[in-house]
Amino acid sequence: MIFIKRLSYIFFALLILSSCKHKKDQLKPSTSSLTEYYAEPYRSQFHFTPEKMWMNDPNGMVYHKGIYHLFYQYYPENIVWGPMHWGHATSKDLVHWNHKPIALYPDEHGYIFSGSAVVDEANTSGFGSLDNPPLVAIFTYHFMEGEKAGRKDFQTQGIAYSLDNGNTWTKFEGNPVIGNEGIKDFRDPKVIWHEETKRWVMSLVAGDHVKFYTSENLKEWKLASEFGNNKGAHGGVWECPDLFPIKVEGSDEVRWVLIISVNPGGPNGGSGTQYFVGDFDGETFTTNQKEIKWIDFGTDNYAGVTYSNAPENEPIFIGWMSNWSYALRTPTEAWRSAMTLPRKLTLRKKGGEYNLFNYPVSQLESILEVSRKLEDFEIKTGAIKVFDGENFSQSEVRFKTNFQNMSFGFKNGLEEIVSLGFNKQDASFYLDRGASGKVNFQENFGKGIQKMPMANLPKEEVEVRIIVDASSLEIFINEGQYVMTVQLFPNENYQEFYFENTSANVIEISDFEIRKVNRIW
Repeated sequence: MIFIKRLSYIFFALLILSSCKHKKDQLKPSTSSLTEYYAEPYRSQFHFTPEKMWMNDPNGMVYHKGIYHLFYQYYPENIVWGPMHWGHATSKDLVHWNHKPIALYPDEHGYIFSGSAVVDEANTSGFGSLDNPPLVAIFTYHFMEGEKAGRKDFQTQGIAYSLDNGNTWTKFEGNPVIGNEGIKDFRDPKVIWHEETKRWVMSLVAGDHVKFYTSENLKEWKLASEFGNNKGAHGGVWECPDLFPIKVEGSDEVRWVLIISVNPGGPNGGSGTQYFVGDFDGETFTTNQKEIKWIDFGTDNYAGVTYSNAPENEPIFIGWMSNWSYALRTPTEAWRSAMTLPRKLTLRKKGGEYNLFNYPVSQLESILEVSRKLEDFEIKTGAIKVFDGENFSQSEVRFKTNFQNMSFGFKNGLEEIVSLGFNKQDASFYLDRGASGKVNFQENFGKGIQKMPMANLPKEEVEVRIIVDASSLEIFINEGQYVMTVQLFPNENYQEFYFENTSANVIEISDFEIRKVNRIW
């Protein structure tokens, strides 16, 4: 769960609520009336958003009996952060979502912060039976009165269980199951079953490192080891850990991946999510990794974790599509925040180095429609090629190209533009949203050019896939080897996509397609 310095945020939230009374610019809808469900300005059309009010971290992501459960940090009273609950949604395909009643409410132990959920198949907890194994949620309690009193032990860990596939939950009468001996930032339990040792393993962040606990029954936990004091990025507090095994693509080799979010300290400012590739023996995680590696170089992919019990044990990742630098100020009114598209993680090895790729799940293809497909073409030095006549604010653009200096991006009739491109000289990618639409709601939102190093990009043809929703852009390069996710708030939909050749060589474009993305609501 994201830690917020709440005294300052209370004042901040009051400022936001006051500003909401001022006259606002309206996003011009392209195809639907504002009275239509899920058609407010900037409302995501195919990403998950709550029906109303505030949302942040994805929580308790678990698959059971054909249903993908998405729980999330939720405040049902306002569009700014407040006392945390677990909101709940379900899906059969990771694309279409059904809103469910709130799953977990605050109680005498505190707010319900981030955590995970598992299927207790062997009924080790005793909450269910072998015929009806329970879903068990593991979460952080945040005792606000303790924080306000200046204590450091205000975060503890609790559990709850469900015997009806997540529809209703019962909290364990013995909560908290892990107390706190004075660690200020002590939260976000992610639990897995470790088959080799026949035990549950919990990853739990403690300020600047991870603590690993083990348990036979999900109720009694023992500290096993720690990791991370001198590893990885430490620009801010560590949060939202996730530990899982993954097979190296194209081999039988299995490695372990540890995901850690850090805030601040992300690669382009504010929040970011790093990962480590190593080994885990049921108690201790080790890695020889020296380089800091990021799942996503954009500013708006944070607190992401993977599904528990997913079919074929696929590591399916969803992140919160925002950044704590400006999350409370984004220009929406009925609701605030969206999730990233669900992504499949794969681990690839080249030259002894392991890299984690992330790419939209194949189920997304079910809502894509080809609207334009071109034969291969070339763009000469200094030339610009423009495609218009589409609603690019609800679209996917795909192409392949040779790696040269080039720019491409989206424009609208108000001359608002988001510009992306390759820089061959320093082997990097850039994204500039400084003139993309509304940017002044926070001083740094539109400032600076976001950059992504691509030193290991293949020198041959490069695949590019860009997915744009009403208020977001996700770009995947080389099948998800390099990824950037950002929020955008244009004052009208983007209507043009362009290429510009800024190199001394001819740019070759192949497999170019524009696809409409159908709304899921």
